[in-house]
Amino acid sequence: MEGVKMEQKKSLLTYSGLQKLEEELMDLKANRRKEVAEKIKEAREQGDLSENAEYDAAKDEQRDIEARIEEIEKILKNVEVVDEDEVDIEKISVGTNVKLYDEEFEEELEFKIVGSSEANSLKGKISNESPVGRALIGHVVGDVVEVETQAGLISYRVLDIQRAN
Repeated sequence: MEGVKMEQKKSLLTYSGLQKLEEELMDLKANRRKEVAEKIKEAREQGDLSENAEYDAAKDEQRDIEARIEEIEKILKNVEVVDEDEVDIEKISVGTNVKLYDEEFEEELEFKIVGSSEANSLKGKISNESPVGRALIGHVVGDVVEVETQAGLISYRVLDIQRAN
């Protein structure tokens, strides 16, 4: 196995998603690292580290920060940016806002289709790799898309496709 490199999957990001990740990375490196180093220094000065909860918490925070930096750098190393201004709005793809009609619950829903590292269901951003996102990709206005989810089969009618803003 040594020497064999696994083909890494490209991380799809919209331009705004790329900017957010780059800003987060800068903040982690420039600010958060210094803050946690200061917390560790202060905790060390309190003496016995074996029973020092502040020291343990600061070390945990440091580990989390370093893990997040590594995660972001891995994403950025293998990123493909989707330019929302050039997205074909004839069909659903990453970088589009989609208005759907849920046929069972008779309600309209709106989603922004994004790459997996940008997904945030609370903000209506669904991944192109999620069951719903995967089912919607490539469909056009007027299509009825059936999606197999944990809750069962859901039918959506595509009402509108726009460039993500």
